[in-house]
Amino acid sequence: MDDGRIASPATERYAKKKEAILAAATAILNRQGVKGMTLADVAAKVGLITTSVTYYYRKKDDLAAACFMRGLERFEAMVDEAGRADRPQDRLLRFLDLYLDLHRRVRLGEATPLTSFTEMRALKEPLRGSVQGAFNDLFRRVRGFFEGQAFDHLDKRERNARTHLLLEQVFWSSSWLRRYDTDDYDRVRDKMYDILVNGLAPAAGARDWAPAALPDPTPEAPEGQDWRETFLVAATRLINQRGYRGASVEDISAQLNVTKGSFYHHHEDKDALVVECFERTFAVTRKAQADARKTAGDSWDQLSAATAALVEYQLSDHGPLLRASSMGALPIEIRHEMVQGYNRGSERFAAIISDGVAEGSIRAVDPMIAAHMINSMLNAAASLGVWVPGLEREEAARLFARPLLMGVLAK
Repeated sequence: MDDGRIASPATERYAKKKEAILAAATAILNRQGVKGMTLADVAAKVGLITTSVTYYYRKKDDLAAACFMRGLERFEAMVDEAGRADRPQDRLLRFLDLYLDLHRRVRLGEATPLTSFTEMRALKEPLRGSVQGAFNDLFRRVRGFFEGQAFDHLDKRERNARTHLLLEQVFWSSSWLRRYDTDDYDRVRDKMYDILVNGLAPAAGARDWAPAALPDPTPEAPEGQDWRETFLVAATRLINQRGYRGASVEDISAQLNVTKGSFYHHHEDKDALVVECFERTFAVTRKAQADARKTAGDSWDQLSAATAALVEYQLSDHGPLLRASSMGALPIEIRHEMVQGYNRGSERFAAIISDGVAEGSIRAVDPMIAAHMINSMLNAAASLGVWVPGLEREEAARLFARPLLMGVLAK
């Protein structure tokens, strides 16, 4: 209970140093993951010795968990404020506004970095369970945006899918917002909001979402190397589950039931394996886009077909695709090359959208922002089954791709 006393200078110094440690640790955690972060690196960043950091956080996992919890607190504050708006549309707009304003202040050095939650599963128990529980609470708060009389037509699975979609749009945006000056953030917010609420269909009820089936986009293995597809699928799944640094060569070898020697016979190191997993992801995306372009339909049909095929692929025997979060831990020169691969995929989606706007089959939207949002949705589809238990492959696209293309508030 507050008795009106002023905190002592020692208490204030402790609090400030703790905040500095959290800020430094968050920056390192976002870049190197839980496995790559060390107390020594954090100490060096704030001008302390390692034992001084242990005065605040005894172990590395304690510090990592504190970073995740602080990040969740910041998001909860934004969600709670946005949730006070009466209309669903206003909640979405306020949430985007608050997030982009915070992201702007981070870039300008006026606020501490936002925490990336991609490495939560790399924590050890019981910390992992505590952080996951807090994340689930945040998820339920955001799901409140899709509750009420206006959403009686949605069941819990549909609400969960749209909540996951909205959260990942925000989380993923940090990977592409740096393409824009902070002065442009208000425009970016308006364009994101427009797409989330109104979708990409040319007009309400003017086009249905009925994607054509496409050929299987799985890359064809070189002759005599059918084992390589099995190898890459297993490695991709493990890296998606544990993160780049959390999935060791030993883990990957055990998952594939091969020796470490056999692993190194086929790959120079783990970086080489991750690059191959990314190249496979790019190949699948590229083939789905090319196959969609060959269909007889217009650009709306092509966009619907490509996004549906790629969402369904995430839940297929050959899925999922490698999540983009794995790029952050790669050496800078390799990371740049992988970013370019993702950008090419975005540019192909933007080209389909731009053609659709010109011909009238797609609503007039910002093609590049829409493409980034589609990539966000596809990336998030890899973990859709976590939020929609029992999800069948055949219903995944309807639950996840359709709301982005038709609008997250639409029936």
